[in-house]
Amino acid sequence: MMKLFYAPRTRSFAALWLMEEVGQPYERVKIDITRGEQKTADYLAVNPMGKVPALQDGEAKLGEAAAICAYVADRCPQARLAPALDDPRRARYLNWLFFAPSCIEPAMVQLATKIQMPPVSAGWGEATQVFDVLDKALAEGPWLLGEQFSAADIAVGASLNFAVRLFKMAPTRPAFERYLDRCAARPAFQRAQALAA
Repeated sequence: MMKLFYAPRTRSFAALWLMEEVGQPYERVKIDITRGEQKTADYLAVNPMGKVPALQDGEAKLGEAAAICAYVADRCPQARLAPALDDPRRARYLNWLFFAPSCIEPAMVQLATKIQMPPVSAGWGEATQVFDVLDKALAEGPWLLGEQFSAADIAVGASLNFAVRLFKMAPTRPAFERYLDRCAARPAFQRAQALAA
């Protein structure tokens, strides 16, 4: 059985939501980051970065929410959260799956902290461009792959929810609100929210 390590109000939400979408039994281990439980030797053996989330599946151990999304979606194909390897939509799926941690998260931090960086030096480019590109993609909807909901929607939806609704670190837009409403209407999102409280 997979074991998910998580903490409330963190990137763990994406992994919790993912596991609830998959619908298979899994063990949840709540890590109290305010007490430093993420720095214990046992936890560092699972995720040497000492961050949440982390996933253990037998001998396999990994951290990073997007990596967990990719791993579990491929391990549980019956959940239909990832296009098959030979599906042409796989490229777009992977792009959006990793857009969340590599573009959305740094862009929201840049906006929230008002750090000035030349776009050519920033791996995510320019914060405004990140949100413009996302806005255009979400306007086409209903999901990032059109009619198919995927683990990419979990990664992007969780990051956008974190940035726009939970911590107000990024400006909202009508397409973001409609997308987040669709995400929040999913029963698995609601179960994950209750678990992350």
